[in-house]
Amino acid sequence: MNDTRLADLPLREELRGQEPYGAPQLSVRSMLNVNETTYDVPADVVDAIAKEVRSVAETLNRYPDREFTALRQKLADYLSKESAAAITSEQIWAGNGSNEVMQHILQAFAGPGRSVMAFPPTYSMYPLYARGVYSHYIAGTRGPDFIQDPEDVAAQIREHRPHVVILCSPNNPTGTALTLDVVEAAYQAALESETMVIVDEAYGEFRQPGTASALTMLSGRPRLVVTRTMSKAFALAGGRLGYLAAAPAVTDALRLVRLPYHLSAVTQAAACAALDHAETLMANVEQIKAQRDRLVTELTDMGLSPYPSDANFVLFGGVDNAHEAWQHLLEDGILIREVAIAGHLRVTAGTEGETTDFLNSLRRYLNR
Repeated sequence: MNDTRLADLPLREELRGQEPYGAPQLSVRSMLNVNETTYDVPADVVDAIAKEVRSVAETLNRYPDREFTALRQKLADYLSKESAAAITSEQIWAGNGSNEVMQHILQAFAGPGRSVMAFPPTYSMYPLYARGVYSHYIAGTRGPDFIQDPEDVAAQIREHRPHVVILCSPNNPTGTALTLDVVEAAYQAALESETMVIVDEAYGEFRQPGTASALTMLSGRPRLVVTRTMSKAFALAGGRLGYLAAAPAVTDALRLVRLPYHLSAVTQAAACAALDHAETLMANVEQIKAQRDRLVTELTDMGLSPYPSDANFVLFGGVDNAHEAWQHLLEDGILIREVAIAGHLRVTAGTEGETTDFLNSLRRYLNR
C-alpha cells in the first residue's frame, strides 16, 4: 500500500496548504448550487448532438481541426445575432470551458512578474487562475451593494496598473451586471499601462432587458476581450465549451500558448449541433429568467434581501445563520451554495417545481 501523502511530495511552495476549487457534489432531488441549467437537454438537441458526434467518430483516428473552423464561424454568427454587433470568425477563440479560455488569456498576457486584478466578491477561480500562471493577484474593491462605479474602477486600475483586469458581468455570486460606462472607464484607464481588460459574460444570455453586452464595444478596442460559455444558456455544462470574442490579434496571441489540438472533434461536433438549435435552447433561458425573477419577488416577501439579478441565480441576504439554513435545505433534498459573505446564500433558478420546493423549504425554515 502506498501511504505517500501530498505533503511528502516536492510541491510548489505556493500550493502547499491550498484546497482545490469545487462545490459540493451531492446527489439530491434539487441541485441548485452551481448555476447549471436544470432543464433537461431537449430531445431534438440530444438527437442532433448524437448525430454529429456519430459522424466524427469514424475519423477519431485523425487529429481534429486545430482551428475549429466550423465552430468559430457558428459562434461568430450566434454572437452577431445575439448582440447586434458584427463579429467575425477571426475574432473568436474557444477552449474546454471558459476556465481554459481564461487560462489561455493569462498565459499570454499575465505570467511571472505580472499581475491580475479582479473585484471580490466575484468568481472565486480568478485568484486561482492567477496563481496557476505565477501572477500576483490584486483584489479590488466594490461599492455599497457590490456595485461598481466607473470612476472608482478606473482609479483602482490606475493605482495598481495590472497586466490583466477582469470585470465579471453579470457578476458571480452577486448577479449584478455592469453598465457599459464602467467597461469604458476601465478600458480608458487600461490604455495608460500595459493592461488587457476582460469582461466575463458567462451569464450574458440571462441579462435583464436593456442591459447591453460588452460585445458591442469591441470595435476599435484591441485590448478588450469578452468571454462567454455554452455551459449555462446552452445547457452544455458537461460539454465543456467556453469561448471569447476579441480583436484578431488577441486570438493570434492565444495560439502561442494553447496545447496542440486542444479542442477534440467530439467537443466541436457537440457544440456545433447545440448552436444549430440555439432558438430551442434559448426558450429554456426565458423560463429560467422567469423563475429567477420569481425568486427575487418571493424572497423579498419573506423579509429577506435578494439582489437584483441579471444571471440565472439569485444572491440573498438577511439569513441569521446561513449554514443552518443551507443544512435545512439540504435535508429537504435541496442543494444551494454557501458563499463567503456573512448572512448570504446563493440559489440557482431551476424549473418551476424546483423553485417552488426551494421557496417552500426556506419558508418553513424561517417560520419554525
